[in-house]
Amino acid sequence: MYNPIVLDHFQNPRNLSEIPNATLVGMGANPICGDVMTLYLDVKDGKISKATFKTLGCGAAIASGSILTEMLKGKTLLEANTIVPQTLVEALGGLPKIKLHCPELAVEALKNALKVQEGKN
Repeated sequence: MYNPIVLDHFQNPRNLSEIPNATLVGMGANPICGDVMTLYLDVKDGKISKATFKTLGCGAAIASGSILTEMLKGKTLLEANTIVPQTLVEALGGLPKIKLHCPELAVEALKNALKVQEGKN
């Protein structure tokens, strides 16, 4: 069902933790399947220095959060804002059609974290 990239990120998730006192925090939730993801970002000098996540979700949700946090390191907030669900699907080497809501969940958490930043400016 899952390709080796997705399996690797599911079985060995990167950055699966919470950042106490994170600069930005955003949450995503899927009302249909019940998956929930919280994204934590530390921002220093206008760039994301650390990104972590926690999720109550399936393997594809864990893989989506893992790859997203890897992609975010070193990006500016403007660069981070260009990430869309398809970006994660491509980085993961594809997902089954029934699991395409998982990268949407991760990107929703990202967009909500970035909205917090917009509110601070």
